[in-house]
Amino acid sequence: MPQTPIFSSMLGSSCSGQVQPDMGERCVDPVYQDGNLVSGSLEALIERLVPTMDYYPDAKLKSFAAKIIQLLKEWTETFPYDFQDEKSMKELKEIAHRITQCDEENGTVKKIISQMTQNLLMALSARSQYQEIREKFRQPVTDKGTILKTKPQSTQKDILSVCCDPLILAQQLTYIELERVSNIYPEDLMQIVSHMDSLDNHKCRGDVTKTYNLEAYDNWFNCLSMLVATEICRVVKKKQRTRMVEFFIDVARECFNIGNFNSMMAIISGMNLSPVARLKKTWSKVKTAKFDVLEHHMDPSSNFCNYRTALQGAAQRSQTANSNREKIVIPVFNLFIKDIYFLHKIHTNRLPNGQINFKKFWEISRQIHDFLTWKQVECPFEKDKKIQSYLLTAPIYSEEALFIASFESEGPENHMEKDSWKTLRTTLLNRA
Repeated sequence: MPQTPIFSSMLGSSCSGQVQPDMGERCVDPVYQDGNLVSGSLEALIERLVPTMDYYPDAKLKSFAAKIIQLLKEWTETFPYDFQDEKSMKELKEIAHRITQCDEENGTVKKIISQMTQNLLMALSARSQYQEIREKFRQPVTDKGTILKTKPQSTQKDILSVCCDPLILAQQLTYIELERVSNIYPEDLMQIVSHMDSLDNHKCRGDVTKTYNLEAYDNWFNCLSMLVATEICRVVKKKQRTRMVEFFIDVARECFNIGNFNSMMAIISGMNLSPVARLKKTWSKVKTAKFDVLEHHMDPSSNFCNYRTALQGAAQRSQTANSNREKIVIPVFNLFIKDIYFLHKIHTNRLPNGQINFKKFWEISRQIHDFLTWKQVECPFEKDKKIQSYLLTAPIYSEEALFIASFESEGPENHMEKDSWKTLRTTLLNRA
């Protein structure tokens, strides 16, 4: 959707709209393919929208006004952040005032616009409150285990003491994912494009509120990865550590079966972190067949071809599903963001002839539409406050603390690891 005030020129100074767009360039008729707009010059598109003395885009003025109202309604509902500043809100009110003048007889338009404005203000208020609440609950990564030989006792609470069923934990992870996804809106995703355009034009974007939801969701992925690594590295005994690794493999597998690819990828990423991956004695006891299958699905070769095939299968299942359980599709979010990034980067906004490349924007729109469809699925799993509290508040080791715990579990095996261990010990002693 456009973020520039084009409606002033569209409607002119009155509801009859006698002002025409600047026709300095020759208007080329828009190009359609299979009923979809593929390209067209901005001037030609505006010409078809702007009423003149002897032309209206629709047969009746009221019908034209209704279409403008429909456009404004969809715009304010889908991209409320476009109207968060005073100038945009003022322009919206001015347009609304001009439209209501066209329907002074029964006041129907006035009621619709009033409700639209009220809903917009409520949406802006709700999102602002959500951000404030999330800001309060943002916790820094806790650096545990930074004192030598202070690894937690085997009796200390861990994930297995809270939930030992992989399916239940996968369901609770899915509950958290859907809850966080529900707070990502179309304008959040469009900020990816807007942000890149600003960088390309060497403009500084100081408004971080528009990308906060994306960053918060990305942070959840990182925290889950670090939590998995922490739970594995902090276990004292090798047998229990092996059990913990196999448990998370089963959780990741259940996430895959549910359609929760984001948690699945986060878990695999956590187990592939160096402090965990280097535990060769532990991994030698792990039945890795299931893990190999998971890594095959997440193989990055050929642009994650295997994952995209699995995602497509889940999406098709979702379309024909009768239950919310089968409708769940949670894509790997950072890959989803990258897809939008490359769609915008690879394809130009305008074709060589100067026309707007609508094919590009249709494709970006399709990606976002799919995401919005998936995020509307109501979670079929009942919330377990105890499990979710642990997942969201359990201490997470820093990267340094993970290596310390890893080296204490299985000592360094080569010169590089010995040097790293020596450096860590020296750092800790200096801190003490």
